[in-house]
Amino acid sequence: MDIKLDPSRDDLPLMANTSHILVKHYVLDLDVDFESQIIEGTIVLFFESGNRFEKQRGSTEETCRSESNEACRFRTPEPCHSPVTDTRTFSSKTGYNDFANCGRGEKDTSSKDGNHGNPEQASGISSAKYRCDTGSHGSEDFLLVLDCCDLSVLKVEEVDVAAVPGIEKFTRSPRLTVVSEELRNQIVHELVTLPAARWREQLDYYAGCSQAPGCGELLFDTDTWSLQIRKTGAQTATDFPHAIRIWYSTKPQGRSVTWTSDQSGRPCVYTMGSPINNRALFPCQEPPVAMSTWQATVRAAASFVVLMSGENSAKPTQLREGYASWHYYVTMPMPASTFTVAVGSWTEMKPETCLSEDLAAERSLSPSEADFRYVGICGHTEYPCRFQNPSATTQEIIPHRVFAPVCLRGACQETLLQLVPPCLSAAHSVLGTHPFSRLDILIVPANFPSLGMASPHIIFLSQSILTGANHLCGTRLCHEIAHAWFGLAIGARDWTEEWLSEGFATHLEDVFWAEAQQLAPHEAQERQELKACLRWCRLQDEVRNSPEEMQVLRPNKEKTGHVSDSGSSVIKHGLNPEKVFMQVHYLKGYFLLRFLAQRLGDDTYFAFLRKFVHTFHGQLILSQDFLQMLLENIPEEKRLELSVENIFRDWLESSGIPQPLQRERQAGAECGLARQVSVEVEKWIRVNRRPRKRKRREAEEVFEKLLPDQLVLLLEHLLEQKTLNPRTLQSLERTYHLPQQDAEVRHRWCELIVKHKYTKAYKDVERFLQEDQAMGVYLYGELMLSEDARQQQVARRCFELTRERMDRSSAEVVAEMLF
Repeated sequence: MDIKLDPSRDDLPLMANTSHILVKHYVLDLDVDFESQIIEGTIVLFFESGNRFEKQRGSTEETCRSESNEACRFRTPEPCHSPVTDTRTFSSKTGYNDFANCGRGEKDTSSKDGNHGNPEQASGISSAKYRCDTGSHGSEDFLLVLDCCDLSVLKVEEVDVAAVPGIEKFTRSPRLTVVSEELRNQIVHELVTLPAARWREQLDYYAGCSQAPGCGELLFDTDTWSLQIRKTGAQTATDFPHAIRIWYSTKPQGRSVTWTSDQSGRPCVYTMGSPINNRALFPCQEPPVAMSTWQATVRAAASFVVLMSGENSAKPTQLREGYASWHYYVTMPMPASTFTVAVGSWTEMKPETCLSEDLAAERSLSPSEADFRYVGICGHTEYPCRFQNPSATTQEIIPHRVFAPVCLRGACQETLLQLVPPCLSAAHSVLGTHPFSRLDILIVPANFPSLGMASPHIIFLSQSILTGANHLCGTRLCHEIAHAWFGLAIGARDWTEEWLSEGFATHLEDVFWAEAQQLAPHEAQERQELKACLRWCRLQDEVRNSPEEMQVLRPNKEKTGHVSDSGSSVIKHGLNPEKVFMQVHYLKGYFLLRFLAQRLGDDTYFAFLRKFVHTFHGQLILSQDFLQMLLENIPEEKRLELSVENIFRDWLESSGIPQPLQRERQAGAECGLARQVSVEVEKWIRVNRRPRKRKRREAEEVFEKLLPDQLVLLLEHLLEQKTLNPRTLQSLERTYHLPQQDAEVRHRWCELIVKHKYTKAYKDVERFLQEDQAMGVYLYGELMLSEDARQQQVARRCFELTRERMDRSSAEVVAEMLF
């Protein structure tokens, strides 16, 4: 059970036995303590086993593998006697209709380290073995396995859902006189299967159940990657309690959240898209098939703002002096890995002027407004779906807020704030209904390891997108908005098929951004061809400098989507820190979609894409789901031997450059914008060749104004030159104001500085390494490879200044380069 993996190099195990039992809803109740850098509290999990899980013993057989023949010795928990609680003991709290803080219990403070150091004290398990011979039953008990890492689990208990006032409506009895395990599980089953139209009532009952008293501790143990729970005598998933409460706390070094300081120097904590996802934030079922909803109450000092994946724009509720709580909920089932939270001294950034028509377009639509006349037309499990809501389908701009440290107010107002409405509108014009009802955007601290990350109802953006003109900000915003459809509303059933998220978002960002700028068709086409040229260069570089096995978009081939009998699986290279910096899934996925769009024609392709989104939103897919539906929509004369098998072979299951792409790039002519860059490159080469003392009559070169992507291409071409003298570099810097350009341009400028040892501009390199950490990792490598003592000193000095706040994966990669 305790899989031994190199935590920095190997595959990521998904341990949860989802084939036997599924979490349908999480209720989190957490306190954030910045002094101890710990998040602690409870999580209540509501399960559904279903008929197909009955009488299955596979989970125990598969996961209970002991390292010796010694059987587990368990302390017998208190029997689960549950007299019906007098409803008068429940008092109203936190606005949940008739529900209260009923018997929440005292926190177990006997062992802050949970059962990691003293399993007998914390859990009653006197042996860390997994052979669970109950003796009296002559067979093994069902073992619930949850994904869990870097958590201190203090106690696990069954929740007495039958004690909640009014809960008898979910049973066949008007009064609950005798409460059995079967009755509790029946109540949970009725609760998790309520019709979508009753979503508010369902959330209220979840809240009430989560505050109900416990009715018996459960036995548990942990290992490196999982939490295992069992109840004596419960031999199947059907018999296992379907509502349990886990008391736990995170650890300061836990890998799911980052404790750091924002750009104003104030403390904050946020989920940064860790390779291990959220298992160090709360015990959960991580496999994507475990689609669940959630609600969370988070308490922190009143000076902090809590942002989270949630359908509601939460406002703080003041508690005791100096503290406040925030409550969020989600009614659309999604993988637990998509849950996101950020707590910090964020300030909401508002435009200086707000147009009335924007306000009208942004009118908030609650799921309660959904028109359920259209229920049944979607292919997903039932939830309050915006695709079934006529008002939502026409809403071009969803309500949105922008948050950042107060010191970035000016930068946000200059760039980001004015871009959000047109980018949201552009996305709607291309793909139709926004899957999510609202959006928060947060500028995260400098240690964020990428330019952006999308989660349900919230987008994180790097501060790097705020510099220069609005081009990088707009394209990255469009990329993350695209993930609302591809990556969130439609997810990959097998996480190794990352291209289904990143390839689509990369392809769509160009389309959204052209629409947001209202470019003429020919101009949009030219700019997209220029972008393709840049990505072609990047893909070639990526293929030359990465292991072949990590260049394959469908590494599991015919086994893609397969899991073990219990539901556990392994994500190839999931823990390799270098994978975070690879773009092969973005680039090869983008070129495949571009290839298919060209084959069909843009009008036909995007009409199909809207149809695909309507068919598969709210569901998990594999590559063949997309490709088969696409090929069914291609007229026979346009297929030209296209087949799922051929696309798998040429694009998804091979390393290197796909042959169809190689042929296209060799045959294709350079686009106009790229030709313009080539002319400018020749000018700079001539400038570089001129002697220091020039002839008087020699004319000065006149340089054309270039677009940001053209500047990137220009600098990439100049990087191919063996030598550029300091005068040329100084002239480049002054001509294009390079230190003031966006981060993509400045990154290439820094590469030129390093390559040609342009010491006058080392300050630009140091600034980039400290302020643009999402993009600076490879610069460290270039500084060290130069074998120049001064450059290596720059690298080590910058690393020392940032390493304590740097993202863990980034720090590991940089440390390997430097030491």
